[in-house]
Amino acid sequence: MSEIEKVKRLRKSTGAGFKDCNAALIEAKGDLDKAVEILRVKGITKASKKMSRVANEGVVALSGDENKLSLLEVNCETDFVAKNEDFINFVKELSELNNLNNSNIEKLNETKMKNNKTVNENLVALIAKIGEKITIGRVKTFNHNGTKNFKYLHTVVKDNLSKLAVVVSLETKEISDNLKNFGKQLSMHIAASNPLALDANSIDKNVLEKEVSLINEELKSTGKPDDIIKKISIGKLNKFKEENSLLTQQWVMEPKKKVKDVLKELSINDLKIKDFYRLKIGD
Repeated sequence: MSEIEKVKRLRKSTGAGFKDCNAALIEAKGDLDKAVEILRVKGITKASKKMSRVANEGVVALSGDENKLSLLEVNCETDFVAKNEDFINFVKELSELNNLNNSNIEKLNETKMKNNKTVNENLVALIAKIGEKITIGRVKTFNHNGTKNFKYLHTVVKDNLSKLAVVVSLETKEISDNLKNFGKQLSMHIAASNPLALDANSIDKNVLEKEVSLINEELKSTGKPDDIIKKISIGKLNKFKEENSLLTQQWVMEPKKKVKDVLKELSINDLKIKDFYRLKIGD
């Protein structure tokens, strides 16, 4: 039997990945039974079989400062595990490493943790120990020149871990309590209002096309003439854009104003909303 055939057979019987199977066979000097034992000892077989499950729970971790800040999502199957001490310790260290690696997942997986094992090796071991599927989800790093980052955590699990996190990057030379207060409030606003983009022109075209399709489907049953339906459709789409664009949303703290009005009232000439990101577990 060739080495490739042995790897294929090992993968089929254990569910482990090609790289792990190949390494186990090398260590076992080609002995398939011994290779299976090696994978079991390392917990790789157990971990691989759990990866087909659904993992919609977990936490969002934030690491960094106002100059460079990173978000990291780590998913698991149950909220019980999301509060597990081993899980929390792993995510907290992982979050710091993610910030160092600028949210590059490939580099992150190969980075060594405090125990001198890679992130990927520690993840496999944690899955085997806890008995649930655990995955690294969405990541994003804010590191723009001339900006300051502001954050908001909602439903905090522990320290820098939560169920929902928001980061806002503001471009300005201003350093004041007024700016800091706005940055914090804007983060809270985004957490509550969940804008799709900064302005109407920035909303994903696929999202708009789907919304138009839904609106037209809804209006078909009204029996109105096509020209009237078209006008109503345009009005509904414009309303959708307004309600889902950050600058034109009603300001949560004072709904009579829009976000762009509050931005103008600050009278900070060079102030711009450079970037923002809202990350919620399960979305």
